Amino acid sequence: MARQESAKRRFDQAHRLREWVASSRPGGLAGSGRAHLIAVVSGKGGAGKTLVACNFAIVLAARGHRVILFDLDMGLANVDIVLGVEAGGTWSDALSGRRSLEEVVMQGPGGIALVPGSCGLARMANLSEFERHRLASAMQGIEQRYDVVVLDCGAGISHNVVGFASLADTILEVTTPEPTSVTDAYAMIKALAQDQGGGLYSRDSAASIGVVVNMVESRREGQDTFERLAGVAARFLHLPLTDYGYILRDDHVPAAVRQRCPVVLRYPRCSASTCVMASAARLSREMGQPDADRSLFYRVMNMFL
Repeated sequence: MARQESAKRRFDQAHRLREWVASSRPGGLAGSGRAHLIAVVSGKGGAGKTLVACNFAIVLAARGHRVILFDLDMGLANVDIVLGVEAGGTWSDALSGRRSLEEVVMQGPGGIALVPGSCGLARMANLSEFERHRLASAMQGIEQRYDVVVLDCGAGISHNVVGFASLADTILEVTTPEPTSVTDAYAMIKALAQDQGGGLYSRDSAASIGVVVNMVESRREGQDTFERLAGVAARFLHLPLTDYGYILRDDHVPAAVRQRCPVVLRYPRCSASTCVMASAARLSREMGQPDADRSLFYRVMNMFL
């Protein structure tokens, strides 16, 4: 009974979120031939990478995209915990052949689909080249049914992270204003730019890398952090970065984590949720989602862009 009430509550929260963001045409991107891949990465653990991946996915779904979220934090996966779902299967099952990838896809809150990751398995943190290609091939078959694929990659510059990020159309680097976090974010961006496999950041590439600054005390701090990171990337890597905004430090975020519910569903009007919705709105527009008339609440949120 308690589980049914919890599921109903999450459904009602997702329904209210869709109403608040005044979702435009359902069914995803108009005229899209394939899914838009978004890789969420961070140079340092604890920057809020999974927070961004999960909540961005839900907001994009509320805007009318068909979204699937892959937990690619191999070995330390926790997306299912953040979303408050019980995983019936994981990447480990798909790799071992016990189940197909389609069989481990499950329904998540807010109308998103989810492929859970494996927690505590050291082998998953160091996949072979063959295994990465095998997973990528399976993902290619699934993505055709979705408009947006969000990859919650691991922290750091492992081969897994760089390899999966090289598949993306858009990479979101999540950092905080702390000097160590910004330094690690730059190291991550440098590793991605120098990756020899995908050629993601060649001069004529249309792929982009953006930054989300998490846990800021003010708008000014968020902008200053982005400008500092973007300036270094432009000077030493000749690489332009896109500013996808900031997320204010908000006690509602850890409260939502403890309650195993995404903050945009549990506390949709808090400052952190407002920031997430504004940032995801910009990303949605860049992917080609046509804007329709928006509610006053949504237009106010867009002021944060």
